[in-house]
Amino acid sequence: MLYGHRQAVLGGQFVQGHLHETVRLVEALHTHRVSAVIHFAAFAYVGESVTDPAKYYQNNVVATLTLLESMRAAGVDKFVFSSTCATYGIPSQIPILEDHPQSPINPYGATKLMVERILQDFGTAYNLKSVVFRYFNAAGADPSGQLGEDHGPETHLIPLVLQTALGLRSHISIFGTDYSTPDGTCIRDYIHVNDLASAHILGSQHLLEGGESETFNLGNGSGFSVKQVIESAYEVTGREIPVRYEARRPGDPPMLIGSAEKASRVLGWTPQYTQINEIIAHAWLWHQKRHGNTSSFLSGDATDRESKDVFDVRDDSGYFNFRRASAA
Repeated sequence: MLYGHRQAVLGGQFVQGHLHETVRLVEALHTHRVSAVIHFAAFAYVGESVTDPAKYYQNNVVATLTLLESMRAAGVDKFVFSSTCATYGIPSQIPILEDHPQSPINPYGATKLMVERILQDFGTAYNLKSVVFRYFNAAGADPSGQLGEDHGPETHLIPLVLQTALGLRSHISIFGTDYSTPDGTCIRDYIHVNDLASAHILGSQHLLEGGESETFNLGNGSGFSVKQVIESAYEVTGREIPVRYEARRPGDPPMLIGSAEKASRVLGWTPQYTQINEIIAHAWLWHQKRHGNTSSFLSGDATDRESKDVFDVRDDSGYFNFRRASAA
């Protein structure tokens, strides 16, 4: 469990292992009489996938293939997969539909697309039934504040903005204020984690009730700009959030919004948390509980992290948007 947290498993039986451990996987599938597998585990740092692609192909593709082979050995033929809108690459239309051409621009997106293809082939050859969910920007937290984003290092916009509000970061840099959007900053589609969870339940039920393999976008269906996110965070927290404006970064599309109409039509799924203030308020509750006014992160002291010259930040689409300069 390289990036996960044992304490985040609040219910059910926990079995720790590695996806390359075929014997243990088959044993666990048999022992717990598993009917369907929901596969979330993957490396998801886009920048790292560029500098160390072998790590990503080994974990995201090869380990997933081992899991699928273990399922075959255990007689489990239903699979729900967490994919990403990063498989689309630079979009040619907004909103993005499921049949949009897929041309990922980084190894992370490529690994997810490879697994999607593997699932198609396993469906044809072995009658595996699968539901693929292409996430847009996962955000928010459990409304009760029990669970939230706890990455080390953190790369998502909303947690970084809230850490800035808590004084754990000196500022947020906005790269580009001259895009063809209402306020000049990039627009992204943020989807609440609880809405993602409900979609996975519906996807599992779809398969268990005899449904065919399907692919769905999971997004809010509307977008919020970088400035809107920061302004909303100010409204929710009541705290100043220092901003630094910088030049555009190459390859950053002005707008990424997904259509979730198919998920609504086929699964009956509708996101419940569609307002950015709601999403940020839930995240803020968790960050206050997790960090309070301390000066440390989950994985190390903030002072140590400040020694890095550049801290790259991405959104779930796989595009780089922000950078934290060194404290010097």
